[in-house]
Amino acid sequence: MRPLLLVLINLALSFPASATLSESHGYAQFGTLKYPATFTHFDWVNPDAPKGGTLRVMAFGTFDTLNPYTFKGTSPVSTANFLQYGVNELNETLMAGTGQYAPSGDESTSSYGLIAQSVEYNEDRSWVVFNLRPEARFHDGKPITAYDVAFSYNLLLKEGHPQYRTNLQEVQRVDILGPKRIRFVFKRTGNPLLILRLGELPVLPQHYWAKRDFKATTFEPPLGSGPYRITKVTPGRQLVFEREKNWWGANLPVNRGKYNFDRVEVEFYRDSNVAFEAFKAGEFDIYIEHQAKNWANGYRFPAVRRGDVIKAEITHQIPTQTQGLFMNSRRSTFAQAGVREALGQMFDFEWTNRALFNDAYQRAESFYPNSEFSASGIPQGHEWLMLSPWRSQLPPELFSQAFGLPKTEGRGIPRETLRHALQLLEQGGWKLSGQRLLNSEGKPLTFEILLVNPNLERILQPYVENLASIGIEARLRTVDRAQYKQRLDQFDFDMILMTLDQTLSPGLEQWQYFHSSQANVKGSKNYAGVTSPIVDQLLEKLLAAQTREEQLAAGRALDRVLLWQHYIIPNWYLNYHRLAYRNRFAFVTTPPYTLGLSAWWLKPSEKTQ
Repeated sequence: MRPLLLVLINLALSFPASATLSESHGYAQFGTLKYPATFTHFDWVNPDAPKGGTLRVMAFGTFDTLNPYTFKGTSPVSTANFLQYGVNELNETLMAGTGQYAPSGDESTSSYGLIAQSVEYNEDRSWVVFNLRPEARFHDGKPITAYDVAFSYNLLLKEGHPQYRTNLQEVQRVDILGPKRIRFVFKRTGNPLLILRLGELPVLPQHYWAKRDFKATTFEPPLGSGPYRITKVTPGRQLVFEREKNWWGANLPVNRGKYNFDRVEVEFYRDSNVAFEAFKAGEFDIYIEHQAKNWANGYRFPAVRRGDVIKAEITHQIPTQTQGLFMNSRRSTFAQAGVREALGQMFDFEWTNRALFNDAYQRAESFYPNSEFSASGIPQGHEWLMLSPWRSQLPPELFSQAFGLPKTEGRGIPRETLRHALQLLEQGGWKLSGQRLLNSEGKPLTFEILLVNPNLERILQPYVENLASIGIEARLRTVDRAQYKQRLDQFDFDMILMTLDQTLSPGLEQWQYFHSSQANVKGSKNYAGVTSPIVDQLLEKLLAAQTREEQLAAGRALDRVLLWQHYIIPNWYLNYHRLAYRNRFAFVTTPPYTLGLSAWWLKPSEKTQ
């Protein structure tokens, strides 16, 4: 009886108590999965797409490492647009569908097995087990095991970028249950989002990294496990990817119809004007446009007129980035919400949109533009209940009126707006004396707007002039990417124009953006220095949401509190892709939640040219 007793004890220890156990081919944070266990491919791909040919793309900026997981250096995947191409230096993840690596495209909060064949969890979401595919392999042929998963978790937690410590902080322990079976036990129950985030964990090869310095920058392509491997590196300038023959994941439902090019060449450009001229000359195949003026006037070249280049505006339902001028509230100049509000009132979006952007953009009045999580109107229902305990500590207007930014007719800031801004500044201790605003010590109100993209200077110079009209001296300073990253990591700035990536299911990344624990963590993304117990509590509610309705209420409440504290001057956004590409590609459709370039293929007639 003794051996049997030990078996029973081990079984009991393997799974913490729970009323209901679930095992599935995928995981939905809320509701049910769109695709059943028998699905063979996503609806927006061609499962029989022909393989072959070369895709030539570009990336802005440069890179000084091929390790995307550390604090040090800039890797290709962190440059603008790189993730859009679906080809990168990242390792495969446990699940696919959420996050930025391989989005499912037509679901908001669901993921499906990639390295993991199935996922098990209990009713209270206090733990999760991933069962790994027996066929999963690294590029050197060695199998991917639970030991690699545990190694990846520990390595990223200890030596990876701070974002991993944020994303993984809710894990209490990791148990290896077998070579292909691993369990994560959580610090608390009711944590449905953490299962999605763990599914996004990249699995690194233990046998490769055990003999290398993980923190060091490197131009040696690290050992991967995905559809492509890097075969050529010109440091800072070019990467060449080649499709992995006999790739273990080629026929998985999440991959069928994707990764169709045999070769992908990526050229890096530091100047957008030079890059666009190269595209016009036929140097690469796809151009994702970010400049409204160029989109309106720059595509009148012969290839467009002939139909050799297609210019497309493709609507989407992707939550757009939080983009705005972030004020560093760690600095005394920006410590008061009223002063921050006054600085925001001096930004004339309507003039900027008309004069510089051909009226292409919408004004962002949310930290979550183009998203269900954007606060609107006045708080009601569940959102009101979340905010009401903090009523005495929040602006009274938050409960009685919708948040709104001052609007102009696009021909200058009205006098009443100027007067209101000066009133707010005076309440904050700044009085107009002659042509300058001075504090009680006689020091003028001056600050620096730190930039990395020189194209932003023409956009922000009118804002600088508006500030000067009420006695504020703001200076634009553009630095190179290395210096910019260093200063951001150290929070050594007054104001920056920054973007924060947003997702269909906001969660742990919001913690890094806004939680007080991140305000002084070097390299964190709490750029504004938010330290608010109200924000901290709302983040807790967001992470603990058990239904989509609870999650939406918490997200909207968080958005509303952040807006009324004026940490940023919101900029603008688009709800469509601006894309130009050579007429040599085919695709089924563009799904609502991703651009889907990973599912494009080369027209058969083009392969022979």
